[in-house]
Amino acid sequence: MRLPRAPRAPRFLRPRSLAGQLFAVQAVLLAVVVVGYAVFTYVSDRSQAEEAAGRQAKAVARAVADSPSVREAIHTAHPTRALQPYALKVQRDAEVDFITIMDPDGIRWTHPDENQIGKHFRGHIDRALKGETFTETYTGTLGASMRAVTPIEENGHVIGLVSAGIRIEEISARVQDQLTALIGVAAGALALGGLGTYVVNDRLRRHTHGMNAAELSNMHDYHQAALHAVREGLLMLDGQYRVALINDGAQELLDVSEAVVGHSVADLGLPTPLTGALLASEPRVDEVHLTATRVLVVNTSPVSGGQRRGTVVTLRDVTELQSLMGELDSERGFTQALRSQAHEAANRLHTVVSLIELGRADEAVDFATAELELAQALTDQVVAAVSEPVLAALLLGKAAQANERGVELVVSEATRIDDGLLPESLSARDLVTVLGNLIDNAMDAAQGSVGARVTVTAYTADSDAGAVLMLRVADTGTGVDPAHAEAVFERGFSTKPAGPGGRGLGLALVRQTVRRHEGTLTVTEADGGGAEFEVRLPLPTVGSARAAAETETDRSTVHRAVPGGHV
Repeated sequence: MRLPRAPRAPRFLRPRSLAGQLFAVQAVLLAVVVVGYAVFTYVSDRSQAEEAAGRQAKAVARAVADSPSVREAIHTAHPTRALQPYALKVQRDAEVDFITIMDPDGIRWTHPDENQIGKHFRGHIDRALKGETFTETYTGTLGASMRAVTPIEENGHVIGLVSAGIRIEEISARVQDQLTALIGVAAGALALGGLGTYVVNDRLRRHTHGMNAAELSNMHDYHQAALHAVREGLLMLDGQYRVALINDGAQELLDVSEAVVGHSVADLGLPTPLTGALLASEPRVDEVHLTATRVLVVNTSPVSGGQRRGTVVTLRDVTELQSLMGELDSERGFTQALRSQAHEAANRLHTVVSLIELGRADEAVDFATAELELAQALTDQVVAAVSEPVLAALLLGKAAQANERGVELVVSEATRIDDGLLPESLSARDLVTVLGNLIDNAMDAAQGSVGARVTVTAYTADSDAGAVLMLRVADTGTGVDPAHAEAVFERGFSTKPAGPGGRGLGLALVRQTVRRHEGTLTVTEADGGGAEFEVRLPLPTVGSARAAAETETDRSTVHRAVPGGHV
């Protein structure tokens, strides 16, 4: 049964994208700023216009009051006849709305409206009668105006008054023209700012994929939760191969801290092959790389969007898996050797049965007894030399493998390892990794050579730095070119063709294990030709002197395992 779909909210009720919200905020802010500036400018311009009108009116009034012709006309019998044409002419030339000349009592001699001549002036004249020039806003016969009133003085006496003014409507008209221009500029600025805001936010919308702030917050929370929950290592590099992001798993696998964010991969102190893989421009798929303590599977994938933006790197820890695979390979080889031995034992049993059927029972008993003694002697002599059970089992298994491959495995007379001598810090798995891989490498090198032989030496000894476990594996192969003395331990290096499982990992694992135990690994030319690998692993000092003494005591015994189980 299909569940009914929840009704979707109208589009205008849905949360706007982050880009849309930013655009709205920026547009409103820009509009408020422009409108506020326009209002401020209007008020300021109006105030300035009124001040300018007052100054203009004051200047015109003073100019008229100081005119000698005005004083002369005042002393005539009819001042209006001379003053009215003069006042109208100055009014036009000075661009004021009125010039009124009056007697000290405020009776007009001139006015733009001739009907107002002879009537009393509307406004204040008290201050002017005291000899002061002042300005005021007053509503007269022509409406509200900014006017100036000044006295006409002669010999210290006020003989008349002059008032010049500009109507408020005219001042508003002047401000209106300025405001119109200001509104045009403000509208252009708002449009330009809005266009720029739209372009910027459109770009932001593409980067945020149209998500709103809540969606981005949720994505960040999910991102952080997933980043810390993933057990695999995750490393993100920017276009300059700097660490942009690293999760907890990658910090543990690479043995770095979160402080590496912002640093170049080349500055992290990683092994050179691993650094090269991280800096590669092409993707890497399931590449195996070694660090000081781990075996990592590395995958890289470039992030591109028209241009290279960075690299996503995933890291998987296969250290335990690689060790288990090594042990499995050893067990598999041991199983194959046992199968071969079983086949050979069946042949020998058929031989014994055939001798009995032929009536040669004594010869059958001698043949069977000799085979049993040889088989038991191999086990007894290896166990007598190496009481450490893991190492003894490893040598017996490798002896069987060597026998199968036609290689003589020799345990030298100097070998002596007692049970319990090795510390807990040197685990059985690490011992198998070191010695097993060295023997496998030696058998590969010796197989097919004349008198193919691998010689193993294992004992404890004292040194200046304390007790050490010495492991030497020599072969009769072609040896190692001195020029490759270091490269032979690099992952992927091999002088043989790669098989199905790949080559060049065994010696790299050996060096990794030796370094983890703060030991040394060297390769030199063996006495009889071929290569000799030597490992020195530090041991606790307790019991080292005793072990060294026992080693010297037992060096007279030679233990050698040869093809066919002979000693």
